[in-house]
Amino acid sequence: MLCYTSGIKSWRKLTNRSAMAAAAAAAALQQDPCVSRYQLFKCIITMSQELQYLLETKRLVSLVAVVFALFMMFQYFEFPYGDVVSSLFSASKAQTLGNITRFDSSNYTKPAGILGKDNRTIYKGDDVGSGNFESERNADMDEFMETGDDVSREGVEEVEKAEVLAPEKATESGADFLIGNVSNSNSVQDIEEPGGSQKSSVPSDNKSSINEVPPVKGTHERPMGEVVTILEMHDMLVNNRASSHSMKPRWSSTVDQELLDAKLQIENAPAIDNDHTLHPSLYVNISRFKRSYDLMEKILKVYIYKEGEKPIFHQPQAVLKGIYASEGWFMKHMKASKHFVTKKPKQAHLFYIPFSSRMLEEKLYVLDSHNHKNLVKYLKDYLDLIVGRYNFWNRTGGSDHFFVACHDWAASETKKHMDTCIRALCNSDVKKEGFKLGKDVALPETFVRSAKNPLREFGGKPPSQRSTLAFFAGQMHGNFRPILLQHWENKDPDMKIFGKLPKSKNNKNYVQYMKSSKYCICAKGYEVNSPRVVEAIFYECVPVIISDNFVPPFFEVLNWESFAVFVQEKEIANLKNILVSIPQKRYLVMQERVKQVQQHFLWHVKPVKYDIFHMILHSIWYNRVFRINPS
Repeated sequence: MLCYTSGIKSWRKLTNRSAMAAAAAAAALQQDPCVSRYQLFKCIITMSQELQYLLETKRLVSLVAVVFALFMMFQYFEFPYGDVVSSLFSASKAQTLGNITRFDSSNYTKPAGILGKDNRTIYKGDDVGSGNFESERNADMDEFMETGDDVSREGVEEVEKAEVLAPEKATESGADFLIGNVSNSNSVQDIEEPGGSQKSSVPSDNKSSINEVPPVKGTHERPMGEVVTILEMHDMLVNNRASSHSMKPRWSSTVDQELLDAKLQIENAPAIDNDHTLHPSLYVNISRFKRSYDLMEKILKVYIYKEGEKPIFHQPQAVLKGIYASEGWFMKHMKASKHFVTKKPKQAHLFYIPFSSRMLEEKLYVLDSHNHKNLVKYLKDYLDLIVGRYNFWNRTGGSDHFFVACHDWAASETKKHMDTCIRALCNSDVKKEGFKLGKDVALPETFVRSAKNPLREFGGKPPSQRSTLAFFAGQMHGNFRPILLQHWENKDPDMKIFGKLPKSKNNKNYVQYMKSSKYCICAKGYEVNSPRVVEAIFYECVPVIISDNFVPPFFEVLNWESFAVFVQEKEIANLKNILVSIPQKRYLVMQERVKQVQQHFLWHVKPVKYDIFHMILHSIWYNRVFRINPS
């Protein structure tokens, strides 16, 4: 409107000036014809020039108006808040305490996934590859021949070929044993607030050098049900990827463009025809996974903070055995990696905070205090230290930082002050402690019995020698396990369900039950996670996961329904019926796939391609790539 008004005023001035010049020339013509003709001719030339100028001005005004209109339309669709005014004038506000302000992630919304006819999300845009690779999540067609206990490789290849060539025809499996009475009604979207549970800012009397930025609420929010099924988790992941991104970097870096280029290459990954080390049925999208993994190996650089006192920081040797071993082994391999680690932070795509949640609890928790505040403060003080010393965190609001923690408490201890970074957590409860699909990583909980030989006792008996239908043994942690024993302890000879087994050398009784059972029950304890999930795979036993809202490890890339059984907690009384209803052919296929997926869950003294160390790092890399926000 300003440009248009200015043009009208210019036109009026020009018209008045030309009219006055013409009148003066006409008067002069009457007095002196010779002189006045020259003046009239000069006036005409001047009017012509001014008219040309006016026309050019009108074109310029029109061009400006068109460009402004296009700009308005573009901003309407691309700005975080959906309208121009809000987006132009809504900068993040933060209270400054000291000289440092901590910037956290902010979300913006884009169109979510597209629902198919049966309300199953068709993975397009941010969560699919090109061509026909729209969803390879559950395309099982287990009609192939086997002799005795050996699954025919020809039959497996036929199934995998069908899954790759026609993933969009993923079968609607009517078997409830796959996911336990899943409802295919409306997909569920994650209620994700940027900054997650980080709703309260730092109190004014807190002398921390870190400040919180108020979260920006996204649109497209719907409440989740009490139980989030595996199918709904996939939908949540797609929706989160479409609507939630990390904070835009405060200043640009070459690593940002490298991540954006990697994202584009992964989204347009070429179809894989034949890969003898990877089996298509095990993956949500094998082409995407393979391309992403290769790019990770090619370009990923990680900077490890040197700050922090042992044994809580920088001492992996303290946590190489037991159920928290994942954080120790990862730290050990990460610190020793010459391939991934860089000493130049400007080259880093990720920043690793190398602490052990187990050692944090062991060294600082006051027994029977039932209070974690001093543990939370310890981590917060460390974050204050690195934010005050470096500018790496504030450049991205922490979205390129990560840690790996397996203690149950780690989720709650890091929820407030470290929520914006990538949290690799064993306690991966999608309904608690702010775990965000697409940002946080479900860390495998591994029970390592020997630090010198983490593969001791590896493997299990063939299917023909697995005489027990289902096995569970463990302490009565949490509320669910006593219910499991109420229903099944000493109730059925096919169901070997126990409390804590009597002690034996190297836990032989427990291990032998795992090695000789068809199905291994992975029941939740105090929290959703359990080392039995990885143990079952380790001993080639089909995992039966009974833990509502548990996000299984490497969920972004693995098709868990192809090799595991998911049963809702409310179905515990029907557990045997669910298991015996699984056809023998189906069981043999799943057991074969358990053996195929093993490579992703094994710790080695020295890391090998596709092992658990690389898979954890890949999940962190993958989530960072798909949350990158161009500067």
